[in-house]
Amino acid sequence: MDGKPFWRKVYTPSWNSTDSWLWRLAKAHVLAHDAGYHQLVSHWLSTHCVVEPYVIATNRQLSVIHPIYRLLHPHFRYTVEINAFARKDLVNAGGIIESTFSPGKYSMELSSVAYDKQWRFDHEALPKNLISRRMAAEDPCSPHGLKLTIEDYPYAKDGLDLWDILKKWVTDYVNHYYPNQSLVESDEELQAWWTEIRTVGHGDKEDEPWWPVLKTPQDLIETITTIIWVTSGQHAAVNFGQYTYAGYFPNRPAITRLNMPDEDKSNEIWKIFNEKPDNALLHTFPNPTQATKVMLILSLLSCHSPDEEFLGKDMEPAWGEDPEIKVAFEEFRGRLMELEGTINERNGDINLKNRNGAGVVPYNLLKPFWKDGDKEKGVPYSISI
Repeated sequence: MDGKPFWRKVYTPSWNSTDSWLWRLAKAHVLAHDAGYHQLVSHWLSTHCVVEPYVIATNRQLSVIHPIYRLLHPHFRYTVEINAFARKDLVNAGGIIESTFSPGKYSMELSSVAYDKQWRFDHEALPKNLISRRMAAEDPCSPHGLKLTIEDYPYAKDGLDLWDILKKWVTDYVNHYYPNQSLVESDEELQAWWTEIRTVGHGDKEDEPWWPVLKTPQDLIETITTIIWVTSGQHAAVNFGQYTYAGYFPNRPAITRLNMPDEDKSNEIWKIFNEKPDNALLHTFPNPTQATKVMLILSLLSCHSPDEEFLGKDMEPAWGEDPEIKVAFEEFRGRLMELEGTINERNGDINLKNRNGAGVVPYNLLKPFWKDGDKEKGVPYSISI
């Protein structure tokens, strides 16, 4: 920009003092870019934003006594309200995100471009998401039908277990109300709901070939499981650990205020860096106001509200009206309790280096249940914070 050629350089660890300090600064820049991507794409776009069309279409096209409305209703609690708050005070022009995260005034543009270039409904499903990111490959002989690229990958291991539990619950529910293959295709409300999601809620992508069809109960099961996963497990994984990982800002600076000092060795930044590299690092990090704002907002986002509703904890009244659905829900709750124990065992396994070891934070983000005082634990039904 400004007539200067595109500048690029690769930094590597070094025992040389100058290169060692440059390595620290380079890591700060990478973390700041990743923090911006996380907040604007992985969190805001891929959970909060893309769920809105599902909420609106469900309320417009499905009657309140429709079985799919009743299944989805707890998964949409407070989402539109929290998104309205975010647009007012977080992602608004000149708001907290623009003033404290590296994309700055281009924050919403980055999010929009990522939606245009990257987002697709079928890849919101966890198994397909892992495959699309080359973190897994199809393998019928492996658990969940996937072979993980990194076996000690806590998000994938716990997430796939939760995905299967959600899918079994949705399968029991859908098969109860749609025992005949033709019932899904002949359900006018359901077809209008899916049409609105594709052609209105995501109108700019309505002609994409990857949209699932909605003809059979199996189609409906995969679609509903994907939506429920995004509102519950996916949002929990990207949201409730934010303060733990980024509340201490040097661990994950949200913004960098100076370019790399060796980009132009003739300017004052290079001189300051050589004389006092620690000062150069401090001036690269967020300023005190920015750091404090990020700490506060991440602390808020990482907390559950007192009236939070967690997966499997309480049964919706409508589900208890049908004995078969009531039994299916109790089985769903039991499998979630088993997952709690499985995650505890994994976090206690000294051979799993990404969960256990000096300074390693146990991976609790997909533990379904929560009690007052717990950190990072608890998977709510809906995106409500």
